[in-house]
This record gives sequence, structure tokens and C-alpha cells, in this order.
Amino acid sequence: MAHSTTTTGSSTSGSSTAGSEKAGDAWARAFHPAPDAAARLVCFPHAGGAASFYFPVSAALRPETEVLAVQYPGRQDRRAEAPITDIQVLADRVFEALRPRLADRPAFFGHSMGAIVAFEVARRMERADGVSPAVLVASGRRAPSRRRAESVHLRDDDGIVRELKRLNGTGSVLLEDEELLRTFLPAVRGDYQAIETYECPEGPPLSCPITVFTGDDDPHVTLDEARAWRDHTSGEFDLQVFQGGHFYLTARPKETLSRLTDVLSRFA
Repeated sequence: MAHSTTTTGSSTSGSSTAGSEKAGDAWARAFHPAPDAAARLVCFPHAGGAASFYFPVSAALRPETEVLAVQYPGRQDRRAEAPITDIQVLADRVFEALRPRLADRPAFFGHSMGAIVAFEVARRMERADGVSPAVLVASGRRAPSRRRAESVHLRDDDGIVRELKRLNGTGSVLLEDEELLRTFLPAVRGDYQAIETYECPEGPPLSCPITVFTGDDDPHVTLDEARAWRDHTSGEFDLQVFQGGHFYLTARPKETLSRLTDVLSRFA
């Protein structure tokens, strides 16, 4: 999957490529445009993550699959914007921005908070347009109906940094850079507030297949919580377990990409 984690305040070479600029949309980045691709994949970042987290995924899957990475407000080239602290509002905004590109039913991939955002955008697709993603791949996140009492967003800055280090989702060099910390921590806090206060509204299950990717040592997702995604679809369900923690996908990029490619080949 992604070779390294990119957070809100940092920027990689991928985040400033011409492909990104050609996307022409504040909400999405097409790092490697491929209009004739056989499949399309919309990727949703984790809390504190940015679109460039998926640059290596886009590079690896081209040209067979065109990857469109969502960019939330409050990070990288959108760092001047306030982060959105409510999942429902965020999903509304993403759906509104991406709606013209969803008619051909791309696949969705979301990691951690991104899995919930992807799920909520898929619900809006079905409700508004009667279509759903080709498949939803929910990574590193318990089912929407499974809640835990969490309050990372209420911690001081040091407390949030400790959580990021615990999950090993951000390079230690970045966390030691005080200037960068001040830049991206507000967006990280906002994302944590959004996901920690999320409650799944009642409604029918999705009609699209759901495949869940999870690490076997993820402190935020038990296997039971991962299997509970089955209740959120009337379509096919599959659970794939990887060795590793919450960011198993950065530790096992080749394996993750191989399994993702299999899912896309089957459904998208």
C-alpha cells in the first residue's frame, strides 16, 4: 500500500505533481490520470491523513486502475481551511464534490476514519442516485455500528502526539519537528473529533459488496468488530486479516496491494 504515511502538514512530491493539479478539484487528487482505465478507485484517508498518502497506490495500480484520492480540508494545500469536525457534514461535502464522478460506480477504499467517510458517502449515493460503489473496502476500522468511548480529540497536543506514535502512523522525524506539529495538529484534532463523536444513523444496509481489511494486532479493531461490517451490506461480505497493527498496510504494502488488486479484479 502506501510506502510511508503522510500527514496533514507534510507534502510529498506526489502531492504537487501535474497530475494532482489536473484534477481541478479541491476535494480530489488524480495523481496519474487514466481516462481509459478498466477500473476506478476512490481512496479516503485516515484521521490526520492527506490525499498524498495514496500516491504510491496510484502509481502501483496505474494504468489498469485510476485512483482518485480525497483531500479533506485543513491539510497540505488546504491547510488554510478549517477542518470539518462532523462525519455527516464531511460526507455531505465529499459526496457533493465527487457526485459527477460517481455515476460509473467506482470502487471505494477507506482506511480508519476514511472507511467511515467512504461508507457514509456510499449511503448518500444510494439514497440520492440509486447507485452504489462497485465495492467498498473498509480498512482498519470497526463496523459503523460498533462504538467505543474515545476522547483523543480532548487531549492536549502532547497527548495527541503520543496517540500518533502509538499507532505508528506518522514518521518519528515529523513528530519531532515542532513547527510541523503546530501546522498539522489542529486538523488531526478535528479529524479525531469527527470520528470519535460519530454515531451511525439508522438506515438500510448498502447493496454493494463490502470487503474488510484489518490487522490482527490493531488496538482499535477486534476481529468481532471487523466482522460486524457484515450487517451493513445486503451484498457479498469478505474479511481479510493481515499481520500487523493499525497501519498494517504501510508495513505490508505489497501484500495489501496484491489483495486490493484481487478485490478490484473481482468487483470493479
